[in-house]
Amino acid sequence: MDALLILGGLLLILAGLVWLVMLAFDTALLWGIASLLPPLNLVFALRHWRVARKAVVLGALGFIPLVVGLTLLASRDSQRLEAILNLSWLHPEAQATAELNFRLHGELNGQPFVPQYGELIDGVLSLREGQDFFARREISIRLPNPVDGPVSVDVMPQDPGPQPEVRISWLLPEQDLPEARRLTRGYTLHLQLEPVAPNKLVGDFHLVLPPQFHTALTGRIELFSDRLRYRNGKVDTRYDSRETLEYVVTDYLQRRFATRQVRLQALPPVNLPVSSLDLQVEAEVAGKPRRLPLQLRKGKRGWAVQGDQYPALPAEPAPRTLEVTSAVEPERPKITRRPLSLDLLQGDPATYRNLAMRVETQRGAQAEGRFAGLDAEGRVVIRRNLGRGAGEASFALTPGEIIRIELLEP
Repeated sequence: MDALLILGGLLLILAGLVWLVMLAFDTALLWGIASLLPPLNLVFALRHWRVARKAVVLGALGFIPLVVGLTLLASRDSQRLEAILNLSWLHPEAQATAELNFRLHGELNGQPFVPQYGELIDGVLSLREGQDFFARREISIRLPNPVDGPVSVDVMPQDPGPQPEVRISWLLPEQDLPEARRLTRGYTLHLQLEPVAPNKLVGDFHLVLPPQFHTALTGRIELFSDRLRYRNGKVDTRYDSRETLEYVVTDYLQRRFATRQVRLQALPPVNLPVSSLDLQVEAEVAGKPRRLPLQLRKGKRGWAVQGDQYPALPAEPAPRTLEVTSAVEPERPKITRRPLSLDLLQGDPATYRNLAMRVETQRGAQAEGRFAGLDAEGRVVIRRNLGRGAGEASFALTPGEIIRIELLEP
């Protein structure tokens, strides 16, 4: 409504000015040329008021809807009105730096797919092309479990059992709602992502759908792992998301009550973007439940709690290290290594279970790890942790090939 009033007022003012110029040309050629300049058309209106009064009244009437529209806009969206009045819309917008780096090649529904945004949150991977509410083209993959850390997924068309759900959608120019297709099997997917601080996942992406979908993509992608944004290593509170609000409220409560022991409950539903919010916040502060009414405002520096003047918390003390003042290096504990006979191990395997040992075979190979017992065929089973989340390796050695057993623990 405010936009229609502003537009209608401007059209009336413009019509009045055009009519005034036409009346000036009817009066005299020189007056017509002079009326093209803003100061001189006012002189013409004063000198020839009987002729120009109708055009002046029409232009003046245009100021009524213009002022009403600007007033409504100021009450609803003051930042937009400020942008209109300071003529910032005349200046070209600076090209925003891409937040994510995509090197993806291929097509979706037979059209080139160039995503501008990607995320992997709550087990759902999403790649979007287009900034509107409905993406121009989008791929969504729902993984079986939420992700925390590296991601490794490999799916082949013939794989049995439940697989990640793949959804593709596209919006044609003549459509109001996008079309979508879902698949739960019969496709090829390779996903290998590694976490990158502070909140990104980077790695390889390869997806091939059945031929009738005309979709095949391969390359490297970069995804957000949450809905926080960072600027110079700190959380950017200007970004509109529930996670940003939760961060601002948590930081405020920590400083207000001078404790880092703050556990925030889920915030009430909010509709973003807005410039202010009134929230009833529930949190557990230092083990005590609290319910606080908070007013949040968004300014040039981002979201903040109204009336927040609490100082920052002191930095957490660094962990203390034990300094050795003696010049004599402390004696290190020695690992006891003693031979163990195969007969003794076979006769009483329960005594040596989970003890570290090294087993040497006739071919010169060595298996070092913890004794896991004897399997059903009587083989000696040694298990070794590979570390860094890579799982463990298991060695099963037949008694005939073992020439030496060395116990590494007492």
